[in-house]
Order: sequence, then structure tokens, then C-alpha cells
Amino acid sequence: MTFMKMCGLRDEATVDLAVGLGADAVGFVLAASPRRVSPERAAELRSRVPSGTLAVGVYVGVPLAEVVATAHTANLDHVQVHDLRSAADVAQLHAHGLTVIRAVNSGGAADPAETFGADLLLVDGAVAGAGVTWDWRDRSALPTGRWILAGGLTPDNVARAVRTSGAWGVDVSSGIESDRGVKDPARMAAFADAVRSV
Repeated sequence: MTFMKMCGLRDEATVDLAVGLGADAVGFVLAASPRRVSPERAAELRSRVPSGTLAVGVYVGVPLAEVVATAHTANLDHVQVHDLRSAADVAQLHAHGLTVIRAVNSGGAADPAETFGADLLLVDGAVAGAGVTWDWRDRSALPTGRWILAGGLTPDNVARAVRTSGAWGVDVSSGIESDRGVKDPARMAAFADAVRSV
């Protein structure tokens, strides 16, 4: 069954709905974004996430020391970091008890096959969080094994994306919104249905 993460959640209702729809992970953005929440707010939302569902802090352009501090404040054990530079960065996060998802942008300088020792790899579109699809049809250019596909996924294209790319998991944010940063319950439910159909 395809791993499903719903990201950019900012309120109790959408966290509860994501969990109820069977999301394997929920994401809280702790970086500059219309979806940003404070570490304290993330901690409140995280308290609603049951064991067995991952609660992930999402970071772009945040120093590692701040990633560690805010993740601990938010009571998060999992972090998704979009600009890790080396295995030493991952080791530093591991040393603080954090599970690490290394996120890379498609078409960027980062080699998507290089995990730096991270626990999972996520491949996003050219700009993280922009909700723009990228060419995941060429499997030769994609990672193998357990990796998460992100970037422009919607209820209408996610099943095809999984079948075509061979991704182990998917991550969605803008594709389940009615407006930037505003989650739409009907789109969330439709996305979950589409993922489970694969």
C-alpha cells in the first residue's frame, strides 16, 4: 500500500481529518511559507496525532541548530529538510534523536540517489511547496527503493503518478487546498481515495 503524507496542516480539523482518512504521516511547516505554524502550535497539533501516524516537521532554509530546537519544542521526532548539504548534516540531526527525510528538488544540483544517510528520500518539484508537477515518467532518472514523490500531486493525477514513477510514497499539500494554505476536506478525501486505489 502506498505511503501517504498530507502536509502543511495548520488546524485541528484538518489534522483530525488527515488521520481519519488514513494518512501515514502529517506535516507541519516550520519554515517561511503561507502554511507555516509556530513550534508551539505544531506541538498542539502534534498532540492530536496518534501513535502509528508520523508527525513531521518540514524545513527549508533553516539552520540545523534551529531545526533541532524547534523540532524538540514541537515534540517531533521526524524532520523533512530540503537543503541538507552532507552526511554530516544528517548525522547531526540523528545525534539529536531525529529521523531524517532528505528532500531534494527535481532538476536541481542535488543527486536524488544520494541520501547522505537519511532515513527516507523525498523528490519534489523544481521549487519546494510550489505545487508544480515534474517529469516523473522516466524511471531511469528516479531513485529506487523507498522514496516519496511530491510536487503538483492532486486527486486527479496521483494514482497515475504512483503507477508511472514506481514511488513508494506520496506527499501532498497544495493539491488538497481550495486556496493557498487552506485545506479542502473534499479534496483531502478524494486524494486519499485515489492513493488507496493504486
